[in-house]
Amino acid sequence: MDSEKEMLVMNLIVDAGSARSYAMQAIQLAKEGNFDEALEALENADKDMSKAHGMQTDLIQNEAKGNKTEIDLFMVHAQDHIMTAMLARDLAKEIVELYKKLG
Repeated sequence: MDSEKEMLVMNLIVDAGSARSYAMQAIQLAKEGNFDEALEALENADKDMSKAHGMQTDLIQNEAKGNKTEIDLFMVHAQDHIMTAMLARDLAKEIVELYKKLG
């Protein structure tokens, strides 16, 4: 794998992992009744998810233009991180709202 692709994949993993961590942090903060902090954590999750999703979109657009990307286990792992982070963020938003209603 060339170093440019390796750096891109690492950035995908880091940004998606960070988004997932913020989402999980938001749930814990809401559970403790810290709703302002929970919403801030969700905003941070959105920012990091946006960066990861933007890189993913660039890859897809390049593919559509005929610039093929070699798919290897490292890339599959990065895509897995993105999808897991998206799901965690979406569920965290719902869980924070539930805690707010219960609190």
